Amino acid sequence: LLQNLSQTPVLRELLKEAKMPGTTVKIESPELSMEPQLIKLDQPGPLTLAMYQFLTEMQETKRGVVTPKELFAQVCKKAIRFKGYQQQDSHELLRYLLDGMRAEE
Repeated sequence: LLQNLSQTPVLRELLKEAKMPGTTVKIESPELSMEPQLIKLDQPGPLTLAMYQFLTEMQETKRGVVTPKELFAQVCKKAIRFKGYQQQDSHELLRYLLDGMRAEE
């Protein structure tokens, strides 16, 4: 799941911009009828920063092994159901991760 997210250029670029408070992001719709939206970003929350740091480390590491320790800790703060290391569906993790980042906007 996280490997797939790390290969999503739009997500990586948005997170790179989101880590700098006060940045204005231009979001363009693929639909021609909608005008581009300009959104001013606030200070990113801890989950958003952890996601940015993890994806950056995945892209830049030479070690080959990257652990999502801090990202997982931040997800567990938002959704305690993941805290016990029990088996969970990846789509549930994705939902909590993206919902948690959206709530920090």
